[in-house]
Amino acid sequence: MLRFRASPTSLRKWVRQGEVDEGRRPAKTTEDIAEIKALKKEVTELRRANEILKSASAFFAAELDRPLRY
Repeated sequence: MLRFRASPTSLRKWVRQGEVDEGRRPAKTTEDIAEIKALKKEVTELRRANEILKSASAFFAAELDRPLRY
């Protein structure tokens, strides 16, 4: 027989989250929480990409401003 030990606090949290997920209690569902986490990660990645693109555009703009050598 497999025994699983969980604190009463953990059990209460699981029950409450189950009630939220079933729509019987108002709060963020597990799905909402996962989506928010994924969106925050995406925002972080996009901000990082934006910074890279800003640096690249500044570099190439500086290249365009240099006088041509013949």
